[in-house]
Amino acid sequence: MKTLLLISIFTVFTFISFSQDRSSKVETTKFEVKGVCDMCKERIENAALLKGVKWVEWDKATDTLTVIYRKDKLDILDVHKSVAEVGHTTDKVDCNMEAYNKLPACCAYMGDVEKH
Repeated sequence: MKTLLLISIFTVFTFISFSQDRSSKVETTKFEVKGVCDMCKERIENAALLKGVKWVEWDKATDTLTVIYRKDKLDILDVHKSVAEVGHTTDKVDCNMEAYNKLPACCAYMGDVEKH
């Protein structure tokens, strides 16, 4: 009887420790990404979907990108860089101006910078 009780207790603690370990690797973060329209939304979200990212959503109204990712698989700065490479400035990385200049006119979020 004692053996069965000890095995049961050990099993419960093992499951608890595994579930805590896995959940501690998943993180949610939000940061600003400049954009204007639904085309921007699609481009930003696609650029943010790197290996290790579980879910992304860009909110056009607030210019906020929400990213759920595995912090043991990805450095969040890589998401900033990937988004910037397709022409969208984040709160940590300026956009690639060559990519920005190739965006459709409706995606021009820098009102004072002329696209060419």
